[in-house]
Formats: sequence, C-alpha cells, structure tokens
Amino acid sequence: QVRLVESGGGLVQAGESLRLSCVASGDIFAINSMGWYRQPPGKQRELVATVNKGGRTTYADSVKGRFGISRDATQNTLYLQMNNLKPEDTGVYYCTLNRVSGNYWGQGTQVTVSS
Repeated sequence: QVRLVESGGGLVQAGESLRLSCVASGDIFAINSMGWYRQPPGKQRELVATVNKGGRTTYADSVKGRFGISRDATQNTLYLQMNNLKPEDTGVYYCTLNRVSGNYWGQGTQVTVSS
C-alpha cells in the first residue's frame, strides 16, 4: 500500500505564493511518476504538473512559468511551488503517485486564492 499526505494549502491573495508538500510512505519503490492534480469548484479534476523517474517535468499550460514541481527522493516528498497565484488556481490539490501496482492519491489540500 501507498499513503500520500498533502499539506501546505491555505487562503492567499492573488499574486502571493504557496508551497505544497506531499509525503509518501508505504510501498514507495519502482515509482514511475508523481504529480499534482487539482479540482476547481464545480469542475473536473485536472492535471497541474508531473515529474517522472528520470526527472522530466510536465506542466499544464495554465501554470507554466508560475509553478514548479520537484521531488526529494531522500525525504520521499513531492513539492509544488506556486507563485503569482490567481483566483482561477483555487481548488483542492491532490498528490498522485504512479507505480507498477497502479495510481495512488492523497486526500487533497485546499488552496483558495482571493482577488
């Protein structure tokens, strides 16, 4: 089993920054990729950013240049640095991990950006 615990969400004003963290535990070996998704109010869950086992990163167009994903393998922690936040970044942010046994999700952390 894999357990993912997110933290770092909160209420900020537009233009401010937040850093999300996701601590992974359990069967965290042979990881293919990790990433962040978000679910805005009343909308479907969408991809924010991913990082694969080789360190290659991908970003949604809406966050390119503002968000940065990174992974500290020694600490089993995934980060999402979010700068210049906008009201449309509001939503529940979920950490995800993909390995041979499937996809795993955290419980989510709320990010609210006021205008």
